[in-house]
Amino acid sequence: MTTEPVSFPRRHARTQRFTLGAPRAFTVAPDASRVVFLRSGSGTDRANALWVLDLANGQERVAADPRALLGGASEHLSPEERARRERTREGGAGIVGYATDTAVELASFALSGRLFTAELRAGTTRELTVPGPVIDPRPAPDGRHVAYVSGGALRVVGAEGEGDRALAEPEEEGVTYGLAEFVAAEEMHRHRGFWWAPESDRLLVARVDETPVRQWWISDPAHPEREPSRVRYPAAGTANADVRLFLFGLKGDRTEVVWDRDRYPYLAHVHWSEAGAPLLLVQARDQRSQLYLAVDPDTGATRLVHADEDPTWLDLFPGVPCWSPSGQLVRIEDEGGARVLVVGERPLTGAQLHVRAVLDVSDDDVLVSASAGEEAAAPEIGEVHVYRVNELGVERVSQEPGVHSAVRAGGVTVLVSATLDRPGARVRVLREGRTVATVRSHAEDPGLSPRVTLTQGGARRIPCAVLMPTDYSGDAPLPVLMDPYGGPHGPRVLASHNAYLTSQWFADQGFAVIVADGRGTPGRSPAWEKAVHHDFTITLDDQIEALHDLAKTHPLDLDRVAIRGWSYGGYLAALAVLRRPDVFHAGIAGAPVTDWRLYDTHYTERYLGDPAAHPEVYARSSLVTDDGLSDPAEPHRPLMIVHGLADDNVVVAHALRLSSALLAAGRPHEVLPLSGVTHMTPQEQVAENLLLLQVDFLKRSLKLG
Repeated sequence: MTTEPVSFPRRHARTQRFTLGAPRAFTVAPDASRVVFLRSGSGTDRANALWVLDLANGQERVAADPRALLGGASEHLSPEERARRERTREGGAGIVGYATDTAVELASFALSGRLFTAELRAGTTRELTVPGPVIDPRPAPDGRHVAYVSGGALRVVGAEGEGDRALAEPEEEGVTYGLAEFVAAEEMHRHRGFWWAPESDRLLVARVDETPVRQWWISDPAHPEREPSRVRYPAAGTANADVRLFLFGLKGDRTEVVWDRDRYPYLAHVHWSEAGAPLLLVQARDQRSQLYLAVDPDTGATRLVHADEDPTWLDLFPGVPCWSPSGQLVRIEDEGGARVLVVGERPLTGAQLHVRAVLDVSDDDVLVSASAGEEAAAPEIGEVHVYRVNELGVERVSQEPGVHSAVRAGGVTVLVSATLDRPGARVRVLREGRTVATVRSHAEDPGLSPRVTLTQGGARRIPCAVLMPTDYSGDAPLPVLMDPYGGPHGPRVLASHNAYLTSQWFADQGFAVIVADGRGTPGRSPAWEKAVHHDFTITLDDQIEALHDLAKTHPLDLDRVAIRGWSYGGYLAALAVLRRPDVFHAGIAGAPVTDWRLYDTHYTERYLGDPAAHPEVYARSSLVTDDGLSDPAEPHRPLMIVHGLADDNVVVAHALRLSSALLAAGRPHEVLPLSGVTHMTPQEQVAENLLLLQVDFLKRSLKLG
């Protein structure tokens, strides 16, 4: 009896896009003795364990095994933890996050709502008996206490399990201490709500009052016996949560941090290190102005360190603002048409680099993530590199073409490198530029090699990836599948093997697949990203420009063009078939934003402004207010709308309102509801069949054999 090979869609789903088993979440000890990380046991194992790599002997060892700690019992997650994982797009299980003390000797983590600590030198683990369910436990810098959130209260317990107590408890329903509010976690990439003082004697704690935020209800129509879930969703133009910040001593004394919260309501970033006073970044609601504030930890008073203004919007960047060890402000700003690194008042990079994030700051240099800027000598399509920057110049740490990131401490750098010519990512531990160790990956080999060409399309030099079927050798034109994300924060054109696995699978079904990163996508220049201000529809123009230009040099059948996408890509796919049926002949819109008035404040208002002040902007970028829906002269192209009914980010109302508008306009379409599915699709059978159903729809719609 022979066993049928497992299909790519099933393996893609089972391995969570071939990410399971790959090491991640690295922390380097400041004494350069060890590297801590998470990794599951195989390419199909969702349960991450906590690992330590001892650099003295190059040996890896398990510091905490979730299955042993739970005694084989299944995990139980609180609604708050599920929401937290949805914000971080976390599809794994077991130990999905951890925090350490300054010496990286004690780690803490939550597992099934219980609190555990691990002695990283000794390799021992213990459970601390505390009220649960536990969220986001973090040791004090000196390792003597662990702070955590439970039931909306910020609590502290001794590292040996003694003296558990609440420092801050919610005064009423709708109030929490120590957690990030929805827009902070979803849009500002601030997933934390409390920060230890470097002296370990007090904490900065965010107080979030969600009672001003409009209540929405998310039900599961497949289970009418269940009560709907209540969520507080800050839709564009409506009230946000009220966020305040307090200093708490370990004895419970509290002092409020004071700034102009009416003018600057968004608490975007908090940094507290030995190099200076607590540092805040606060933003105005329109995100055109922001303040860098230093906090007096004794009085809660703030003083202005720096202020930024921009007529369009101000972006947020990972790792900044922060203090350098000498006490200078480190930030990233748009200057002279470029995105530059600034230390103190001095820009250290220019138009050659487009700086994306600050990875580490030492006495000698700043480690940054960056791509080639507009004035770079040659385009590096899809590449992201790691650089060392100081007053003497810029040095590239990563050498091979690809997408690189890094973590550094104590003179040791963990460099994570993905390239086009090998699957997954390679993890090397560097000291003085030399590899001293590697971290193994247990991720599965996809068994599929993308046949991809990275190029540029059109007069705007739009970054593109073109994928042809593996067995294609002729010159007969192929039906085209545009496969974009196409919007802010979501670059798809990357010099990375695994970035194109799904696109290549679609290509092998008989398509020429094009991935294009038009205006609005990050990584090129501030002007490129900000071109979408008050008009998302130009992202469709760039897809068309890339398509038509690539057709001059590639065998593309422009009479059979389809487009698919998820989230913003889903919006773009629906926009394409509705606005430009002369170009696009079928579309698949997954979890699309169809009415931007239903999407959240921080994201939507950054790009489209206040809906009350700019209703015409929202109407122009909306799908449900599209006057062209009922135009009888326009051909009606096949459209499949896919949406998870449990999605609390792009709620299913988007799909339902679009379907209603299409029905009212007499436009045929298909709706595929996914019961119990959120904005992610981690369920194996759902993810597998979703790919298969899309191919079937495309072949039917384009009348392919």
